[in-house]
Amino acid sequence: MRTYQELFRTPEFTPYFLTSALQVAASTVAGPALGTLIYASTGSPLLSALAMFGPSLAQVVGATTLLSAADRLPPRAALTGLALLFGLGDAAQAVPGLPVGAAFAVLLALGMVGSLGGGVRYGLLNEILSREGYLLGRSVLNMSVGVLQVCGYALGGVLVSTVSPRGTLLVGAALGLAAAAVARFGLGRRAPRATGRPSVAQTWRTNARLWSSAPRRCVFLALWVPNGLIVGCESLFVPYSPRHAGMLFAFAALGMLVGDTVTGRFLPARWKERLGSPLRLLLAVPYLVFALNPALPLAVAAVVLASVGYSASLLLQERLMALTPDELSGQALGLHSSGMLTMQGAGAALAGAVAQQTSPATAMTCVAVLSAAVTLALAPGLRTRHAGLPQRRWWRPAAD
Repeated sequence: MRTYQELFRTPEFTPYFLTSALQVAASTVAGPALGTLIYASTGSPLLSALAMFGPSLAQVVGATTLLSAADRLPPRAALTGLALLFGLGDAAQAVPGLPVGAAFAVLLALGMVGSLGGGVRYGLLNEILSREGYLLGRSVLNMSVGVLQVCGYALGGVLVSTVSPRGTLLVGAALGLAAAAVARFGLGRRAPRATGRPSVAQTWRTNARLWSSAPRRCVFLALWVPNGLIVGCESLFVPYSPRHAGMLFAFAALGMLVGDTVTGRFLPARWKERLGSPLRLLLAVPYLVFALNPALPLAVAAVVLASVGYSASLLLQERLMALTPDELSGQALGLHSSGMLTMQGAGAALAGAVAQQTSPATAMTCVAVLSAAVTLALAPGLRTRHAGLPQRRWWRPAAD
């Protein structure tokens, strides 16, 4: 599968794509609105960052207790229920006078339950598409994230200014409910990928099995840590430039869109291994310019360039699938998603804490240095000859 036309002709891909797009639009519109509300109420860069990305910390709880359900629930019902729950959560955040503590309680509960989302969603994608079509499908989803974030952050900024943050949250809630409707009526009914009842014990056993492989372990860490730290930089856009935060978010999404388009559709196979490490470094290095407290044009250029580096995760996800048996694909992708979101929350907390003691620009620089250092430390284990994959046909599934 090499063309977008072939991709969208695949049964169920279009409603799957629309469900995902609506959920991204909902979170893109609602996230900055909630961050703005919290920052206006508290004046705290840390709490503002945690309002947008802190719920991801709860993903670690779900990843260690609920994740076995990712392969043991009917995908359509699970996706419908999760979209409905998040839509109602956005509506709850819009209630006037909601205490900050209650707002964070809602966010943490949604984060824990949302740990299932990545496993269910990407496990279903693995069923809808052939293994050869997975990279193209993922790149299209990531491209849609870029487009929707560019538009969503711009729209969200306008809505926050012209309507209100609470009104913007209600728009996010409506988009979430629309995603639930598309999932329920657009996706076909499918049986769970694995048998048995989901349980905490089963979650732990499968996670231990996935983590026991050194090549998979290195891929998981590369997917989680550097990206999560750079999201910590992004979580400080509001305190760094309250008037232009929406623009920074939008241009970050634009850079991600460009990177995913080139990597997913146009990058020749022979370049994938060669460019993996440079792309991972590109994610962090441009943020070092924030040490100079740059003016807006230079800050925007750095953010766009850095966000191109997010496309390295496409190559890592493809490698993860090659290293994982099919019956574990949902939980493997769920563990990737939950770990990534957990590290995003940890990155936001770390960046916010440093910003509290120094400044947003200083915190962004420090976190970028740490991200680059982690990328360099993981690089030897991600080279093909150390990754447990044959030199040429490395996309084939390896034995567990």
